[in-house]
Order: sequence, then C-alpha cells, then structure tokens
Amino acid sequence: MALLAIDGNAKTVKGQKFGYLTGIMYLAPADNSEKINVCPMAEIAGCKKACLYSAGRGKFTNVQAGRLRKTLYFAEDYEGFMNELASDINRLINRAKKNDVIPLVRLNGTSDIIWERKEFTLNESIAKRIKRPAGHYSNLMELFPEVTFYDYTKIAGRFNDKLPKNYDLTFSYSGVESYQKQVEFALRKGARIAVVFRDDNYPVEFMGMKVINGDMHDIRPTEPQGVIVGLYAKGDAKKDSTGFVVDTATAVLV
Repeated sequence: MALLAIDGNAKTVKGQKFGYLTGIMYLAPADNSEKINVCPMAEIAGCKKACLYSAGRGKFTNVQAGRLRKTLYFAEDYEGFMNELASDINRLINRAKKNDVIPLVRLNGTSDIIWERKEFTLNESIAKRIKRPAGHYSNLMELFPEVTFYDYTKIAGRFNDKLPKNYDLTFSYSGVESYQKQVEFALRKGARIAVVFRDDNYPVEFMGMKVINGDMHDIRPTEPQGVIVGLYAKGDAKKDSTGFVVDTATAVLV
C-alpha cells in the first residue's frame, strides 16, 4: 500500500504554485486503531474530538479504513513499514525532480509521532531500489538529508537541539487548561505556533505574536519561527468547545 499521499491535500496542492511537491502520511489518530496511540497529547490538549481526521476526504469510511490499515501496519510490522515508507519518500523525490520542484515530507498528517527518535534498519532490497546504503539509521531524516521534513506537534519538548536540521516543527496550540505548560514551553522556545480559529477572520495578534494566514498553503518551513499561524476550523472542529478552537471575536483580547 502507498503510505505517503502526494499532494492529496487541497492546501498542499497550492504549494505547487510556489515550487513545492508535498507528500503527507495520514494515520488513524490518537487511539482510534485500538492498537497504538499515535497522538500522546490528544486527551490533555482536548483535540481528540476536534481532530482534522474528519475534515475533507477524511470523513469517508473508505479513507478512514485505509488510514487504519496503515496504523496497524506501523504497530505490527515496524521495520517493514519504515522500509516501505522510505521507498515512498524516494518516489516523491523522483517525481519532484521530474517536475523540477522541491520535495517536502510531512509524516504526521493526522498523528503526532516523534519521528526523530524512530530508528530503523534499511534492508538490502529497498536500499538497492532507492540507491541508498543499507543499514541502521537514527531516523528518516538521516536517510534523506537533502529533503526537508516538517510537521505540526503538540509535544513542546520536541523543540530542542537534538531535532534534525532538516526537520521543521510547528507547535499546535490549545487553550485547554491542562495543556498550558506545553504552550508556555513552546512560547519560551520561540516556536512557530499554529492556532485554530473559529473562522478565517484572523486577529492581527494573538498571545503578543503576529498572526499570519496559514490556510494560503502548507509550506510551513518557509515561514519564520515566533509567529502565529492562523488556521480556521474544519470538520468536527467547527463544533469544538474544549478550548482547542479559539473564538475569533475574543482572540484580539488575548
């Protein structure tokens, strides 16, 4: 099965206008697989019910079933999964070269896995196919040093000096009280912070930081750290009342 969807997201397709080709992997979020929890902060951040899992094509049963199969594959055959994912990333690179654009890889489309800690062994068969040395790798970023990886995360501790240079992270905000230590840590680190607002009438500032429109495209690595990336609520997030989604009318007062 193909693990990486290449420009299967309406917002990433917009990135082609700027010369980027994006591959995103979508898994069954949180503990939906009943086998593994791929979003460890989902309960604390209050984003489980408002998850983008239900947005766009994610609302369709067949799409959700496909994401579940991928998640079970990751949980039950980790090394096989990682090797197939490496093959998919190589396919993205080749397609980008053919179209003279820059490849981007987003591994956590609907998950929050700490990929920088995911060691694996590239087997001889896949190594030969993608023309890379077989053997042990600390993570996928090490295997593909020329490619920029990026993700959104609710795990603030990931913003540290051990993060691979070719892995760009955007912290994901939530106003839920139990999550505020994570938010405070991200603020201290000067992280770029994505905030989901009730609608697209974004405030000029939020938490004392400039707000930029994050729905124009998904090329987060091209943006500076220390800004708020405004996103408007989609899918079930429109009905959220946990604090994950910020009411735009009150945001200017924050």
